[in-house]
Amino acid sequence: MLALDVPGCGVKRGRDTSGIGVDDIAAELLVDITAAGLSDVVLVGHSQAGSVMPHMLTLQPGLFRRAVYISCSVPPPGQTVVSMIGDGVHGENPDEVGWPLDPQTHTMAERMVACFCSDMGEEETAAFMGRLGADAWPMASYAHTDWRQDQLGAVPSSYVLCLRDGILPVNWQELFARRFKTERTVRIDAGHQAMTTRPHTLAEILRHEAG
Repeated sequence: MLALDVPGCGVKRGRDTSGIGVDDIAAELLVDITAAGLSDVVLVGHSQAGSVMPHMLTLQPGLFRRAVYISCSVPPPGQTVVSMIGDGVHGENPDEVGWPLDPQTHTMAERMVACFCSDMGEEETAAFMGRLGADAWPMASYAHTDWRQDQLGAVPSSYVLCLRDGILPVNWQELFARRFKTERTVRIDAGHQAMTTRPHTLAEILRHEAG
């Protein structure tokens, strides 16, 4: 198993990512995989990883056996991640994901708790919020519009839908699953951070999907 870190995250924190775009991220992650000597790879991504995974599949489809998207999102070509989320609340605009709390009346910290900690207790929420912000995707990834989706469907894939997700409502996750052209959707009773709150259940799902 290999944990991939996007530039600016994990072991790659502190790097200057001002000139790094989505294609650069995908290319670097592919180098990381091949440098590890891996083949017949099951590519697993969470949340915003869904925006870069299709680029990886397009650039080197033969490297992968399967892709698994965990509560992932990706805009359609021509739209940015920021505009896809929008500045309203869930359900207000059918063309925007929206926020669980009104951005006009709630702080960013309050919105982050609602987005990511919907199934966490107080201690778990405090611990998560204390870590939030240590990792940072390259800013260009939020302004990208040329989403490569050529190989979607060519590599078999699954979508893990988080039923208690605070940031991505179920109907939007279902839309993303269709957009990724996944073969099947697996539901888990968890919030957006399923790997934190339901790690064993998620591990069993991934073990099944990889098999």
